[in-house]
Amino acid sequence: MSTPIPSTSARVSFPPNGPFPSGPHELAARMRPALGLLTDLYQLTMAYAHHRAGTADHVASFALFFRRPPFGGSYAVAAGIDEALSMLEDLTFDASDVDYLATLTGADGLPLFDAAFLDRLRAFRFRCDVEAVAEGEIVFPHEPLLRVTGPVLDAQLAETLLLNVVNFQTLVATKAARVVHAAAGRPIVEFGLRRGQGPDGALSAARASYLGGCAATSNVLAGKLFGVPVRGTHAHAWVQFFGDEREAFARYADALAGNVVFLVDTYDTREGVAHAIETAKVLAQATDTRGPKPLLGIRLDSGDLSVLARDARTMLDAAGLTGTKIYASNDLDEHAIAALVASGAPIDVFGVGTRLVTGGDQSALGGVYKLTAVQDGEGRFAPRIKKSEEPAKVSWPGRLEVERFTHADGTSCDVLSDVDEDVGWSGPLVDAATGESIEGEAAVKHGGGRRLLTSAIVAGRRVRGERPLVEAREAVGRAVAAMPAPLLALDAQKRGARARVAVPRSLWDRRDRLVRSAGQKETSR
Repeated sequence: MSTPIPSTSARVSFPPNGPFPSGPHELAARMRPALGLLTDLYQLTMAYAHHRAGTADHVASFALFFRRPPFGGSYAVAAGIDEALSMLEDLTFDASDVDYLATLTGADGLPLFDAAFLDRLRAFRFRCDVEAVAEGEIVFPHEPLLRVTGPVLDAQLAETLLLNVVNFQTLVATKAARVVHAAAGRPIVEFGLRRGQGPDGALSAARASYLGGCAATSNVLAGKLFGVPVRGTHAHAWVQFFGDEREAFARYADALAGNVVFLVDTYDTREGVAHAIETAKVLAQATDTRGPKPLLGIRLDSGDLSVLARDARTMLDAAGLTGTKIYASNDLDEHAIAALVASGAPIDVFGVGTRLVTGGDQSALGGVYKLTAVQDGEGRFAPRIKKSEEPAKVSWPGRLEVERFTHADGTSCDVLSDVDEDVGWSGPLVDAATGESIEGEAAVKHGGGRRLLTSAIVAGRRVRGERPLVEAREAVGRAVAAMPAPLLALDAQKRGARARVAVPRSLWDRRDRLVRSAGQKETSR
């Protein structure tokens, strides 16, 4: 269902009489400063140390992944991938960036970086290869969303930028997918701009929300930048300005006949519904050139939404307004929406703001970026591992790949492997979380496999086109619809439901050996 609702315009600065950008990333690029300094200081100090040590051009491989699905669920929706790839391609330090870095001093009062390193940054262009999952791919714990391989200085400088973009958008896209699933077919409109984490966060959240399945956004700039449908009603201030709700509704309807959704709870909700019905009758009897116009909807924004929606539906139907939709908002999230749907509340459209664009009960994805392999003098990749007393924080070694096997019955199993050590892997698989042997996994034995990571950047230049946002959104919808019910449960983790992710027994044993020898100088493979 799509209900046109009026919106306001946005102001974006462009050259006078200049051409309108041809696509969202061209438009975003015009608004983007140089990206070199969008990093943590320690990325630069490590880069400087590599420069001084003569190891800056040594090749290493990194993986970006998360350890635990957000919101107590079983999955995440990969988002921000295409934006991150474009930002890597544009990663530079302009003259003012280098001038600023030249002013930094250490605890000893001396310049933090020498002139040769600053000259290196002035000429910097990203040189790595990047394999990445597609925008909108469903992903599970410990699976790389991106694999970055190339000069260690470049790969290290990419870390903070990648985590900043991918972590947040993946978090919000996942939240959106959960909200959309909870709504059971009822459209979700995202309107968290005023509660977003600043302008950039709100824009990213609007895009990620649409990717995750939301039908529209209130954020007009997001509409212009990303092609997301924009929707809106009116605020309580409109009614308060006139003081009289009937007059406020009449004036609004006069201006926007055919596009009217009234917010009915400024004073008394049931009286507001009655006043909306009165105005609807006037709209239906209009005799001007625009002709009669229906009342598209009313919005409930406070109180017991289930009870009020039932009362409103009864009043609207009794007045013959069976086609008028009921919108509901008021700090909703997937749990509140699921409860309203389960109660049978006759709500047609949900508006979700704060708890969507901020992540609500979880403010960050917790994605990490870990070095997993270093190329030796003979061109071979030696695996590296991060050891931890927490088993979940022990990383998988090697240049990591993921292959997804899907059985005809809809079940699936992902296999995580090292592209150098597990080429053409065969033989026993084990559960990546427990190490338990997996014998005859149907999805792997009988299902078709596909690699989730595909080449996206080669030697710093994009080789994979941007996935259209609408296409990615549709892919998310199909993937979520095909997932087994236990994995879609809002409390999947509490229920013990998790996706099957396996590794070859050889990789499990290799990691075990590396854990035991971690910190010791590697002499052989």
